[in-house]
Amino acid sequence: MLQEVMTAPGVIEFQDVAIPEIKEDQVLVKMMRLGICGSDIHVYHGKHPYTKYPVTQGHEVSGQIVKVGSAVTSLSAGQKVVLEPQVTCGKCYPCTHGKYNLCNELKVMGFQTTGAASEYFAVDASKVDVIPDSMSYDEAALIEPLSVTVHAAKRFEGLVGGNVAIIGCGPIGLLLAQSCKALGAAKVLITDVSDYRLELARSLGADYAINTARVSYADAIEQVFGPDKADVIYECAGNNATMDMAIQNSRKGAKIILVAVFADWAKVDLARLNDSELTLDTAMMYRHEDYVDALRIVAEGKVQLKPLITRHFAFKDFLAAYRYIDANREHTMKVVVDIQD
Repeated sequence: MLQEVMTAPGVIEFQDVAIPEIKEDQVLVKMMRLGICGSDIHVYHGKHPYTKYPVTQGHEVSGQIVKVGSAVTSLSAGQKVVLEPQVTCGKCYPCTHGKYNLCNELKVMGFQTTGAASEYFAVDASKVDVIPDSMSYDEAALIEPLSVTVHAAKRFEGLVGGNVAIIGCGPIGLLLAQSCKALGAAKVLITDVSDYRLELARSLGADYAINTARVSYADAIEQVFGPDKADVIYECAGNNATMDMAIQNSRKGAKIILVAVFADWAKVDLARLNDSELTLDTAMMYRHEDYVDALRIVAEGKVQLKPLITRHFAFKDFLAAYRYIDANREHTMKVVVDIQD
């Protein structure tokens, strides 16, 4: 089979390797689709702090089971599936207290351990979720990032009936807006400086989408929510300017949830945070229940995934996919690599 390997930043090779043998508690998956995310792009540019080369990528993936191990009873050949790419120790405090997404030894497929960018992939059955036959492999490749936003949405305990503001209209921001609405938010405001992305947000159900290059963030918050402002602000852009927008425009006693990954050290107005008794919270990946909820809200028609797919590339054109993303940043949401048909 063919297996993708990034041997150095910006360098991809394909190796001809044996189809892996599975253990008794594993399944063999014929890989179909692979999504490229922001963290993958950091690896491509050599800027991911926790990834070494060579590395086989692939964590936003979908496929079909072709073989099951002798001890696997809950899965069968022919089922369409997605993978949960976290590799955890199962022994540390977070793992033994229901928060394995914060495992002290956490590894993620495609970054610190081998990813699924190959024609076949052997994986523990416990990391496999069955998807409905009605769901396409394209949509299924976006269940992983959707699970990120489902987890983030649930980090705010007052979400049902709440007023939500989201800064940043990239793929995660767009998925988060849909997740918040699907999980019961009353109003969702999303802001960005790209009219293209904001129009996409409107088409996906955001109640308000405002360009803060033309309207100040303070005015946008006031316009939508009035003097009481938002109940929660999700920061999905990941820079000092947008984090400061959140801090300076939060209602006293409200919550800010950081979803984006900061590339550099952040400069944060802790005096304002303290003076307003703001809660600065964060969201880290997901757990199994978030995958379950992600699959449910898609099945219920509350989340649209297909409009986020900008373009497809063949498996052997993996490098061209990265170059396309670099050349078309504003108008690119999700690029999907077709591993097999």
